[in-house]
Amino acid sequence: MTSIIVTNDDGFDAPGILALAQAMRPLGEVQVCAPAVNQSASGHKITLFQDIAYSRCALGSDIPTLAVDGSPADCIMLALLGLVDDKPDIVVSGINRGENMAQDLTYSGTVAAALEAVINGIPAVAFSLAQADADCLDNYRVAAQVALPIVKMVLANGLPPFTILNVNVPPVSRLQDLRGIRLTRQGLRDYRDYLVEVDDGLVQIRGEPPAANTDELGTDVWAVHRDYVSVTPVHLDMTAHQFMANLEAWDLQLPPP
Repeated sequence: MTSIIVTNDDGFDAPGILALAQAMRPLGEVQVCAPAVNQSASGHKITLFQDIAYSRCALGSDIPTLAVDGSPADCIMLALLGLVDDKPDIVVSGINRGENMAQDLTYSGTVAAALEAVINGIPAVAFSLAQADADCLDNYRVAAQVALPIVKMVLANGLPPFTILNVNVPPVSRLQDLRGIRLTRQGLRDYRDYLVEVDDGLVQIRGEPPAANTDELGTDVWAVHRDYVSVTPVHLDMTAHQFMANLEAWDLQLPPP
């Protein structure tokens, strides 16, 4: 039977992960391995040479669950190193509370969990709902409905090495309100963060929601803004290949001894 690990970065008790885990059950045996507490924007953090606590419980009363006191990437690493019984055939991450588009991918624990899977040779898909409201259960159900056929196709066709699918779903409460699926590239967003001094020697980073160019055709931001599901293939090779020729012209040399 197909073995599926479901994870997230919002914590094992977030509504999105329950909706996703339940949606995956027709495809195989589902196990959840997710952070014990919210780990949003944790990126690809790995906990090394430190104790990592975990506990076993059940999600939705009967889905075997590991709640891990670590990052989303920790969860996948621990699962693949033997914390779950069977090597998974696929890792499915989400459904994230809020979109993961454009530069968000560098921050996202949801995406990092999927990347950790493909580093270890396991195909993976990350799902995010473009709405930060945790109470919109109908919207999570729609996103979970979208997830099922996408994961089914990945299981049937595979993905190239070191490649994940990053999927963002518009915030709609009915499947028929989605206009379709678009294959997209990463767009650009402008972050409007600012620093708040809470007390002497104590600060917080706060901000307004990011602004984005929603008119740039073919980007994830463009698609979701128009009620399309955005599917972006993401590769771990972060080399700026188009800049290599320019860089070669610099003729970089070691300093003389």
